[in-house]
Amino acid sequence: MCPDPDLPRPDDIILQETAGDATDRIQAALDRARQVGCRLILGPGRYPTRGLVFRAGAHLHLSESAILEPVGDYEAYAETSVDVIAEDSDRAILVAKGAKDIRISGRGVIAAPSSDFVVGALADMGTHLPARLRPRVLVFDGCRNVRIEEISIRQSPMWTLHLVACTDVVVRNVAIENDPRMPNTDGIVIDSCVNVAIEHVDVATADDGVVVKTSRRTDGSPVGPCRNIRVHASRIESRSCALKIGTETHSECAEITFSDCSVVASNRALGIFSRDGGEIHNVAFRRIAVDCSETPDGFWGSGEAITVNVVDRRPERPAGAVRDVVFEDISGVMEGAINLVALGEADMSGIALRRINLQQRLGKLGTGSCCDLRPTRADLAPAKDATGRANAYVKNALGAVVGLVAYPDGMPGLFAFHVHDLVCDDVHIHRPDPLPTGWSRKRQIMTSKAFVSDIGSIVWPENGN
Repeated sequence: MCPDPDLPRPDDIILQETAGDATDRIQAALDRARQVGCRLILGPGRYPTRGLVFRAGAHLHLSESAILEPVGDYEAYAETSVDVIAEDSDRAILVAKGAKDIRISGRGVIAAPSSDFVVGALADMGTHLPARLRPRVLVFDGCRNVRIEEISIRQSPMWTLHLVACTDVVVRNVAIENDPRMPNTDGIVIDSCVNVAIEHVDVATADDGVVVKTSRRTDGSPVGPCRNIRVHASRIESRSCALKIGTETHSECAEITFSDCSVVASNRALGIFSRDGGEIHNVAFRRIAVDCSETPDGFWGSGEAITVNVVDRRPERPAGAVRDVVFEDISGVMEGAINLVALGEADMSGIALRRINLQQRLGKLGTGSCCDLRPTRADLAPAKDATGRANAYVKNALGAVVGLVAYPDGMPGLFAFHVHDLVCDDVHIHRPDPLPTGWSRKRQIMTSKAFVSDIGSIVWPENGN
């Protein structure tokens, strides 16, 4: 029988609940514990805190009924700033820089202050209006041998776990539950990392569930490539994209596998989005059950089981190519279509769909009737007469969301544009009979040319099958 991890070992340092801000007590005890090579255990109770720093060898263990309570004030994290900006955020609650052998464990909870960063509502978009400056829960940058296990995280105001340029990372048996209307609350962000295993996690969030990307630092330099990433046996619920590569792709993303996962009550299930010049290749999605429903236009996409797109959004650097991607044994329900679209200078090639079995059903919102190509150049540099929210949605002078493009001849089951060497083997998309109004009679539409005057005005050719 395995010993109870909450039982203290002889050399552990244990903190108990006291009234008031616990930041200084926790930081001092965490530093002392790492110096002697033991754990810092937080006993049952509530621990209000500002920012905490993990240095080499630090191990924080949250015992069952221990609740770490970050305060809801952005200025409280001025001393835990980070070097990768996300949605204007340059701060986090838990940070590490260049540390090795760091760990967070236990059955306790990090109760983050999401509600303190809601400043209004965007009812027509289906989201809260968030504060411009919000802290991430965790940013570990340039770290090696990282373990995050067993803990629960609730109500993150921004990205939840952000791993930047880390090597040899395990995230296992972690539960994340965020506000389903709070934008930019990605669950686990694997950013320019190497050798990462995400296993048996349960993520429920408004934004992307588990996302692989390659960002830039504050000086504009790419952080680096992302390689050898494995996401396995996890449950994801997302109103954006559950299992995703992109959108930030300033460097290469390669050797990435998502397997044996369940995507439930979500918007997009599986997605690859090339935008910033880094190539994406050697990717596999295998044995994944999906449940995809339409969402309001405030969320990118609407009910697609599989989405891959290449869209140029930076005049100085076109999007990178996407190649050698496999989707195998994907089954479930979708209210949108499978989308494979390359509009950039780079191409999309070597995409394989094997043993795909999907039911395509009519959604209640009608938003699945468009091909969603956001984010676009308009999201980085909106026109003067545009309205909306930065990096979320932009409406043109006519009030239309830029990046939503009507399918030619209605919504098909599979839409492929400018895809080379596409393999469809044992692909079954079961559609209603009779077809709903606005649906294409063609189950698959595969085209190679289109007239593009801007990203919101595309005329597809009439050919297809």
